[in-house]
Amino acid sequence: MAAPGLKPIDELVRRAMIGDGAAFTKLWDTHIDALKVYLKGIMKHLDDFYIDDICSRSFEKAFRQIGSYDPSKSQFSTWLKVIAHNTALDTIEQEARAQRGYVWIDDDSRQLNISEIRDDIDTPLDSIIKNEDQEETQGYIEGLPDLYREIARKRLIDGLQYKEIAEETGLELNTVRTRIRRAKAMIEKMKSE
Repeated sequence: MAAPGLKPIDELVRRAMIGDGAAFTKLWDTHIDALKVYLKGIMKHLDDFYIDDICSRSFEKAFRQIGSYDPSKSQFSTWLKVIAHNTALDTIEQEARAQRGYVWIDDDSRQLNISEIRDDIDTPLDSIIKNEDQEETQGYIEGLPDLYREIARKRLIDGLQYKEIAEETGLELNTVRTRIRRAKAMIEKMKSE
């Protein structure tokens, strides 16, 4: 039940601040379209893929930082736009840094990223470590709320791609991304406790 005098959005923010994942999902649903429009307006050169990625990253940051949100200083939507703006700038900078890691191999504008060249052959020790890590991860996944458990298992254990998970579960791709990011954040928190 909403606290007296609070608008519905304020109540969602209050519930998200105390760890209610469903409330944060509702905040996503309420703000995602407006956030996309905002980003498309300020970052006209970015395509829909980058806009979607920036939105997902922005909500992930907002989820992790919800405790620092102060409703007396700004509306939630304004706070979220500031996070999205900064995330967009960070993404553009990361892309620029990644481009500096490429080496031109001919005049056809094809590129080779040297950091991606590696030996993928696992040693027996690597396989044992990977299995132990997977068992540990499975234990953490079981401790997640129901909303995140299945999607986290599909990504972190089964190794499915986001698109495959979206198709299997019938969820929007951005919803899958957000839930996986939240699940990872919760798992990291469990590991640090």
